[in-house]
Amino acid sequence: MADAAVEFLLGNLKQLLVYNAHLISSVKDQVDSLCNDLRLLAAFVKETTESRNKHAVVKELVRRIRIEVYKAEDIVDMYVFHASVQKSRTHFVKALHIPDYSMKLRSVGREIQDIRRRVKEIQDNKLFANEVFHKTETFIRCPPSVEEENVVGFDKEAEKVVGWLKAATDELEVISVVGMGGLGKTTLVKKVYNDSSVQYEFFIRSWVYVSQVYSTREVFLKILYDVTRENKDMSQWSVETIADELRTRLKDGKYLIVLDDIWTKKAWDDLRIVFPNNRNGSRILITSRNKDVAVHANTSLEPYQLRFLTDDESWELLEKKVFPKGTRCSRELEGLGKQIARKCYGLPLAIVVIAGILKKKDKTRSSWEKVEQKVNTYVAMEPEQCMEVLALSYNHLPYDLKACFLYFGVFPEDFEIPVWKLIHIWVAEGFIQRTGDASAEEMAEENLQDLVDRNLILVEKRRANGGIKTCRIHDMLHDMCVKQAEEENFFKEIKGLEPSMIKLVDPNVFRRVSVHSRVSDYVSTKPDSSHVRSFLCYGKEETVLRSDLITYFPGSYSLLRVLDVLPISFSRFPSIQLVHLRYIALLGTFEVLPAAISNLWNLQTLIVETNFRKIEVKADLWKLLQLRHVYTSAASVLPTPSSNSRKGGKDPLVNENLKTMSKVSPNSCTDVILARTPNLQKLGVRGNLALLLEEKKGICKFDNIAKLSHLEKLKLLNDTYPISPLDGKLRALPDWYKFPPKLKKLTLSDTMLEWEQMSVLGKLLALEVLKLGDNAFVGERWVTPDGGFVQLRVLQIGKTDLVHWEAVGYQFPQLQRISLKHCEQLAAIPSGLGDISTLKFMELSWSSRLAISSARSIQKNFKLVVFPPDQDTQT
Repeated sequence: MADAAVEFLLGNLKQLLVYNAHLISSVKDQVDSLCNDLRLLAAFVKETTESRNKHAVVKELVRRIRIEVYKAEDIVDMYVFHASVQKSRTHFVKALHIPDYSMKLRSVGREIQDIRRRVKEIQDNKLFANEVFHKTETFIRCPPSVEEENVVGFDKEAEKVVGWLKAATDELEVISVVGMGGLGKTTLVKKVYNDSSVQYEFFIRSWVYVSQVYSTREVFLKILYDVTRENKDMSQWSVETIADELRTRLKDGKYLIVLDDIWTKKAWDDLRIVFPNNRNGSRILITSRNKDVAVHANTSLEPYQLRFLTDDESWELLEKKVFPKGTRCSRELEGLGKQIARKCYGLPLAIVVIAGILKKKDKTRSSWEKVEQKVNTYVAMEPEQCMEVLALSYNHLPYDLKACFLYFGVFPEDFEIPVWKLIHIWVAEGFIQRTGDASAEEMAEENLQDLVDRNLILVEKRRANGGIKTCRIHDMLHDMCVKQAEEENFFKEIKGLEPSMIKLVDPNVFRRVSVHSRVSDYVSTKPDSSHVRSFLCYGKEETVLRSDLITYFPGSYSLLRVLDVLPISFSRFPSIQLVHLRYIALLGTFEVLPAAISNLWNLQTLIVETNFRKIEVKADLWKLLQLRHVYTSAASVLPTPSSNSRKGGKDPLVNENLKTMSKVSPNSCTDVILARTPNLQKLGVRGNLALLLEEKKGICKFDNIAKLSHLEKLKLLNDTYPISPLDGKLRALPDWYKFPPKLKKLTLSDTMLEWEQMSVLGKLLALEVLKLGDNAFVGERWVTPDGGFVQLRVLQIGKTDLVHWEAVGYQFPQLQRISLKHCEQLAAIPSGLGDISTLKFMELSWSSRLAISSARSIQKNFKLVVFPPDQDTQT
């Protein structure tokens, strides 16, 4: 199996030499020589990718190489840390620490020489040359292809399940679909769930993933949201209160609840308490790998055992996945293709993965024969042997994708991963190799799309512009990532361990630790953290960290690069001196971002969530020239750049890397602050927006935003507290020419503007996405003017008192999606919208029956989605 760690460790060592040359000048020559030695071994690692599992000696050599590279990185990183600490000291304190610092320097030199000696021993090993077999086969990276949603072999199964759901019995029934991982349980149930007759039969529906590590609270909240579509603040509610509310909401309706991927009897017992037997034909549909769980849920109805695909169905699925829509496999390859499909033993996930490999290969007999030979040895009926099939796909990934793919294993099973977070972490970890003029984030998005095209990653939600918003990985692939990552010491997954067992986890071996549950128990053991580069926590339950532990965590993790611990709540901002830190995400009762953050000079992404409306930033962010993204849930009150943030005391420091600032207070949108961020692409402003728009001597703060020539996304949230929202109503928007020239996406919320002001937004020539949140606009009538919205593709309108909307098709020449939510007083959808040839999708949530009926009457080529379905008389 391939080793992603060695390649990226060498890349990180190279970055250390480039970005920290001023700190490691004393040992730079030694580190350079060591890197040259290690590059020879890296080539060996690449060449033995295929043969390693078959030859224990080769595997052992690679293990030894990995250890030495890790040690080299530890030594250099630790030296940079100590050099940075020494540099930050006063002259007097420096003098006191000179003996200690000199001793550390000599120690680094000795340790590097020791590593070089051991590396030479590996190189001199006779097995080094004898065990190199064939280089890993390379392949051309094709442009991303459009994924086709092909479901094969489930039509009859879906009919059966639909029939059970609609059976005559009025009693609450639990219907189970069981089978091994990757067999298609979720695919089948999703097909049933989206069946039009099922949607008509059950107007109350919810789909929720449960998985091995679940939170009863989160499951209940997800179902409650699906049932009500209400965004209530229930953070203070107990689980019992949420359960009572959900039970009440389900009491009188006919509902269908899908509990996907239940693993234990206890999970079912925890969740079943909220489902009342209304004796009206309500149903619960569950999927599980374990038959005993299904029998426990319903002893009177035999679980439905999902079958494997037949040989013909397997080939049909393989052919559809490999070849573009409308094309077929050549006769020359058809026989080989059928053999490959047959050797997948009817397992849909194996077929999809193999299809991803074949899609990237040349359509030649010799190329397909190599795959056919491997499938024959890897595929078997046992799930653990199927891992080898998944490993085949992993082995064929280019090196720049291997680490990216393994990283999906740090998230819990069935975790819906926000793409923006994933991309920022990839960049911080050093996984993204930039080429040409593309930014690191753009390259990361390409990597993600490549993994999607290879059928390794599932798209969960898409953004308004069609990009990937959230994604997840199938649990079988997740298991493979965890296994492979632990073999390579890439990361260690910690979940569900007793405190006594936590001590057995040796962080000295693993570079990353991902804690899914009982995070306080793990931190309280104070494990050795000297080798950990990333501490990740994605537990579903929020944990308040004890005050005595804040002094230890995370400050003792001196080599940390990534700290993502939003489920942990800090009572105060931790004291950290982590010079390697590139990504930090914290949650806590913070009113102030301390000045100490200014010393995190490698920081790229800063995420802070707090329950306060404002947060005062005392850190001199303008000194952090690597900083790319700043996210705060509260309005950040930014400091005026100090005289220390200047080059030579004259010219202000300009952060050309800063791309995101969300959210900042209106008073912080000054010329002197925004002038430091000339390449800003995304800006969020939260607070009393009247302060942003008011003019003083003919100038307003919004003019400073207009100067951001690269700004593409702008979010304006009018938070007037403690002033009444009515008193905070905005009178008018700035003139259209005062908006940033490249603005593509605009979000407004609680601005309470008159609809006449929409004419200003219509003149924004680059605007593609317009999201109007609750109370963005008020008034009973909107007459859309001619000549505007020339590029608008997405229009979302939230809660409003709009009654009459007058518009014709040519006023929205590029519109593709319309979403109206809680526009309950709207009498009708403008008939002219039906004439928009580009319109593909219309969503009406909590709209009047008249509006829904009018949408039906103009429906031509677009898809209409209505929520809740019972409001639609034609569903």
